[in-house]
Amino acid sequence: MPSPAVEQLLIELHASLALRKRPEDVAQLVQDLHAARGTRLDQATEAALAKAAQHSLRRLWHGYTSMREDFARPVGAQRQLARAASLFTDVPSLPDGAGDDPAQIEAVIRRAGGEIARAYGQNDFGADRLDRAERAEAGLGQLSKRQYNKRFRLLCRMEAKLARLIHEQRRREVTVTGKGALAHTLPFELFAADPDTAAFIAYVTARGYMRSIFTNGRQRQVYDEVAGALFQRLLAQPEQTCWSAVAHVHPTAAVLERMSDEDLAQLLARWNRFLRAVAELLEDAWDRCPLERDTMIVRRGNDSSTWNQAAQAWNTARSHWFALLTELGRVDVLDRLCPGKVPRLMAADVAYWHRISGGGLHPDTYVWAELPLPWETLRGEKECPRTLVEEVCARHGVDPVAGAWTTARPSVEAVAFRRTPELVHGVAVADPLMASAMRSAGIFSGKGKRAAAQEWL
Repeated sequence: MPSPAVEQLLIELHASLALRKRPEDVAQLVQDLHAARGTRLDQATEAALAKAAQHSLRRLWHGYTSMREDFARPVGAQRQLARAASLFTDVPSLPDGAGDDPAQIEAVIRRAGGEIARAYGQNDFGADRLDRAERAEAGLGQLSKRQYNKRFRLLCRMEAKLARLIHEQRRREVTVTGKGALAHTLPFELFAADPDTAAFIAYVTARGYMRSIFTNGRQRQVYDEVAGALFQRLLAQPEQTCWSAVAHVHPTAAVLERMSDEDLAQLLARWNRFLRAVAELLEDAWDRCPLERDTMIVRRGNDSSTWNQAAQAWNTARSHWFALLTELGRVDVLDRLCPGKVPRLMAADVAYWHRISGGGLHPDTYVWAELPLPWETLRGEKECPRTLVEEVCARHGVDPVAGAWTTARPSVEAVAFRRTPELVHGVAVADPLMASAMRSAGIFSGKGKRAAAQEWL
């Protein structure tokens, strides 16, 4: 049994899997965890953790970050549920948490609808309302037309709210999974079974959750020297490491080869389901406003937020799916079904920045433009075998193996640790207090707040 101090630190690390803490702060928690356990760290791990933890909020004089330490959460239906409880006699008052639970919201809508003889889904204010005679026949004669309409409108709005809530919860799930894979789904018992495993998962997840920087170069890699040092500790004690937990976030060959076929198959099935769910989200964004596929530059009407979140989630899931198929010896599946990567939409100013600095469209964009769309491939409407992907890659000078078009993503070398910058709409700012002021003034937002920005400056 771990000591109370160790257990509390494991609880904090596990909670960070669903939050957006800075890697420096997670490194500080990992340091505290090893200190509480009395663990003697090797020199490389100790030095790497110290390098990161010295920039944690606990050690900075201001102890403040201007960036949210959580992913944006959808606004629940607490207000609508409270209003329904005041208008309908059969609807009890519910705790605040019920407003975030679609099942409870739907149950309230159905129960309240029974009071005014309204079936779920009857949302046409002109055709679905009852007239005076129908209300009398339904036993609602004591309810005035105004009071009936008020209840009818509320239930219609609640159904619309429920649809938005489900969509936004789905988007949040896609966003978190796209950045941190399945870390946030790990149960505490599996996560905390081995403290070294927990430390690695928490840190690499925090690195994955980092925000993108406004740049015309590559984004910083997730796997840095701190993650590398923590992973080497796992390799040094393979019998203690919970490899099935590590595979949720870091599906390298060294991890997957230590798992049972049953665990691999279960993980593959989860990623398969997630791929199909993300493909539906991509298709929905595409149908609402088709993209400029040849350039992937944002045009008016494109839902770039939804597309980019879903694209990142697709590529993450696809990478894990390929790695698991390879380890299970089922690469023959890719001979028949080899869905391509999905690029993110690029802002026009970033595209221009690439162009004037001597760059251009990424070669992967040309490959993407010629392959069948992901949802068409998964539904079997269009074929996308490995040979087709290889032909298209060859036509555009792209290495299908190094570019992870036909194989699992190659393992990467650990990069040097760099501090997490304070960002204002993707632009790095040196000081968090300055970042807060600039964000409030609308600087870099592109929303026409020039007067406020000039006044602030």
